[in-house]
Amino acid sequence: MKNTHKTKEKKEKAILVAVSEKQVNENVVDEHLAELEFLAKTAGIKTVKIFKQKLDKPDIRSFVGKGKLEEIKAFIIDQEIKAVIFDDDLTPSQLRNLEKDLKVKIYDRSLLILDIFLLRAQTAQAKTQVELARNQYLLPRLTRMWTHLERQRGGTGTRGGAGEKEIETDKRNIRNQISVLKGKLEKIEKQNEVQRKSRGSVVRVALVGYTNAGKSTLMTLLSKSNVKAENKLFATVDATVRKVVFNMIPFLLSDTVGFIRKLPHHLIESFKSTLAEVKEADVLLHVVDVAHPAYEDHIEVVRETLKDIGASEKPTIYIF
Repeated sequence: MKNTHKTKEKKEKAILVAVSEKQVNENVVDEHLAELEFLAKTAGIKTVKIFKQKLDKPDIRSFVGKGKLEEIKAFIIDQEIKAVIFDDDLTPSQLRNLEKDLKVKIYDRSLLILDIFLLRAQTAQAKTQVELARNQYLLPRLTRMWTHLERQRGGTGTRGGAGEKEIETDKRNIRNQISVLKGKLEKIEKQNEVQRKSRGSVVRVALVGYTNAGKSTLMTLLSKSNVKAENKLFATVDATVRKVVFNMIPFLLSDTVGFIRKLPHHLIESFKSTLAEVKEADVLLHVVDVAHPAYEDHIEVVRETLKDIGASEKPTIYIF
């Protein structure tokens, strides 16, 4: 019993923050925040409270207005909150200012997604892609990022108090690391290309859809194999390929990473090689969770992402 209580205490408590333009519908803001809360839960973070603010545009210094910042600060002190998660990407200066003002870990949407990808990646390719995206994200944010990434490595220390000289050294190291990871990824992509060519003329089908729409569940059903399926966002980060025979017709079926709104561009860039299964497929099966109130929005997000990776013209079958 003692251990259980200890585990519960260790779960990071956080508040969520959303800033929206005045004309944006309140239901849309709430739906985006519900998704952010699900992302936090997937990363093992418990949401305690949500703060919303309508502004013509986010504050250049602290994203939220001065009064809202004071309100958040008071709540953090009163409730001993350990992290604040923003529903949009923050600039490096906003991140630094917020961490200085609030004295807790500051996550934005990209960082939270990167945390989940770090937890989920299994194959060498996915791990390399996540590491590359993480380093590219880390480079302009060195003064504050280490504490966040420490949580994923299971450590408790931080790199606070690093001097300017040490930060410059770290920046050089990260640039070198980015270069090494890019080279590693190119090799993996070439190997994968050879594998894909060796599959010959077999028809290729790829499952696409919004994250948590049910792609992996459908994959398990069609391929009669054990493909990881969970009620979590980004349960699949790696591309999984299975041979399926349906009505005497054999084809290769691949399950890929789910898409999500506001998916950071550098993450799409990093995952282009995993999404090569989508680009080279003959047919796409677009899985839609039609029970979700925002399913039409989800369809549009998937269409836009397919357009980004150059796969929007593929013959597509919608599975509701």
